[in-house]
Amino acid sequence: MFLKKLSLINYKNFGSGDFEFDEKINCFVGHNGIGKTNVLDAIYHLSFGKSYFNPIAVQNIKHGEDFFVIDGEFEKTGHTEHVICSLKKGQKKGIKRNGKTYDKLSDHIGLLPLVIISPADRDLIIEGSETRRKFIDSVISQSDKEYLNHLILYNRALVQRNSLLKYFALNYTYDHDTLSIYNDQLHTHGTEVFNARKQFLEEFIPIFRERYQSIAANGEKVDITYNSQLLEQPLDELLKISVNKDKAVQHTSAGIHKDDLSFEIEGFPIKKFGSQGQQKSFLIALKLAQFDFIRQQAKVPPILLLDDIFDKLDENRVAQIVKLMDENFGQLFISDTHPDRTEAVVRDTHQSYKMFKL
Repeated sequence: MFLKKLSLINYKNFGSGDFEFDEKINCFVGHNGIGKTNVLDAIYHLSFGKSYFNPIAVQNIKHGEDFFVIDGEFEKTGHTEHVICSLKKGQKKGIKRNGKTYDKLSDHIGLLPLVIISPADRDLIIEGSETRRKFIDSVISQSDKEYLNHLILYNRALVQRNSLLKYFALNYTYDHDTLSIYNDQLHTHGTEVFNARKQFLEEFIPIFRERYQSIAANGEKVDITYNSQLLEQPLDELLKISVNKDKAVQHTSAGIHKDDLSFEIEGFPIKKFGSQGQQKSFLIALKLAQFDFIRQQAKVPPILLLDDIFDKLDENRVAQIVKLMDENFGQLFISDTHPDRTEAVVRDTHQSYKMFKL
């Protein structure tokens, strides 16, 4: 699978832009702030229906304009997939596939497998648990529609249960039967999500460890631990136990929305005890393992976006990753500030490539 053409109208800093891509390697080079990352984000947008860097959709419209359009033409398993993502201020965002608008944006997820590696990935280490849950969800959802559906229904029931708890507090009332309806929904969908996350990590963690060893300078032991309340008790029991606390704090304190991942090096949290180089290698290994897992599930190599990759690794490490293109990767997009450095790395792969100077 590869992206053949991309057209942008009023997307971020682009008034308009048209690109025709090589099916192997494409490099965007130029000064900081020129729009290299924005092109990669537009490609991400076509795959996921949203920006990787700014989830507030309307803020991706170019200043002074009232809409944006991202138009992409992909080649996948011998046929063309034409995808358009657009947004007009005051209206709902839309995605069209081959001229037909999706009824639900979630139906689009997984059609165009994609992995991005960016300096923003550091949030996976330094930010809170929500960032790491989103990482798990984005990987599993690209190949498991049922998982995404359970997750959506769980989150919907969670919002409704939290609203009910606030209503109880404001009106000095309590309705066990109504609360039980939401408890049942959370238990049903949350248990499915928990089981899928647990199974995913059992498959994913060995891939991650292998990737880390292949790019790390020495053989430190790294690990990922899944932290979930459901490892101790079923969710329906947790909800019953925590009901008095939930009424007091006016939100749901137990469930898969509290899940987290612990990232460790030599048995210690990498956030506190890992060097900057170790953290960078950890994140690169995490994303390459994501690539490997999605490739296995989708049966096609995902598109790989390397945003400002030289900020994360030295040139030798970047060259090592890019050389894996020979047998492992499909289409690759790279952004960098130094044209000569980038071209020297990709030229050594002996793959076809295109340079775009912005």
